Amino acid sequence: MIFSEKLRNARTALNLSQTELAQRVGITERSIYSYEQTGSLPRTPVLKKLAEALNVTVTYLMDEDETDQQKNIDQELFIANVKSEYGSKGAREASEVLSRAAALFAGGELEEGAKEIFFQSLMEVYLESKAEARKKFSHRGKSSLK
Repeated sequence: MIFSEKLRNARTALNLSQTELAQRVGITERSIYSYEQTGSLPRTPVLKKLAEALNVTVTYLMDEDETDQQKNIDQELFIANVKSEYGSKGAREASEVLSRAAALFAGGELEEGAKEIFFQSLMEVYLESKAEARKKFSHRGKSSLK
C-alpha cells in the first residue's frame, strides 16, 4: 500500500475528516487532499506531525511493505505511555526491549496472532516491572526501610 492510501485509511480509521486532520497537524485541508489524491509527499516535519496525529509511525506511512497498522499503533501508544510515566530514558529502554523481542521472530514461522499475544504480554510485564521497581526503589521506599 502506498503513502496516499495509508494516510487516507489511517485518517478514516480515526473518523477524521481532511479538515480535522489538517487542523491537528497545522496545515491546509488542500495539503491533505493533495497527499491523498495526487500522491505528493509531505516534507519531513509535516510527515512526523501526520504520523503523530494519526497514531502511527512514520515507517508505517512511508514503507510500502509495512502493513500492520494496528501493531504500530499499539507499540507507539505503549512507548508514549512509558515516556509519560517514566521519561525519555524509560521510552528508549521499552523501545529497545520491543526491538530485541522482534529479533526473536526473524525468519520464523510463528502466526501473527501468537506474535501479537507475545508482544501484548511483554508490554504488560514491562509496565508491571517498572511499577514494582518504582515502589521498591523510590525515595519513599528507601525512607520506609530505615
